[in-house]
Amino acid sequence: MKKMTCRQLGGACDLEFRADTFEEIAEISKKHGTEMFQKGDEVHLKAMEGMKELMKDTAKMQEWFERKRREFDSLPDIDESK
Repeated sequence: MKKMTCRQLGGACDLEFRADTFEEIAEISKKHGTEMFQKGDEVHLKAMEGMKELMKDTAKMQEWFERKRREFDSLPDIDESK
């Protein structure tokens, strides 16, 4: 199990997400982003605009995604028993 924050994944807050794989943490982050969008959270909406711009360039988006995957993979496993 590893953890990353919303901000580490391109978001706007320090809410921590925990998952065993990068795909799982990306899905948790996406769900959080959807919730913040539905609430009209201004700081998250601003972060989403930046991601929207990034998504316009497939190569840059893929590079960003792979960089975040490597960051996730490099994180230490957390001990959930503590």
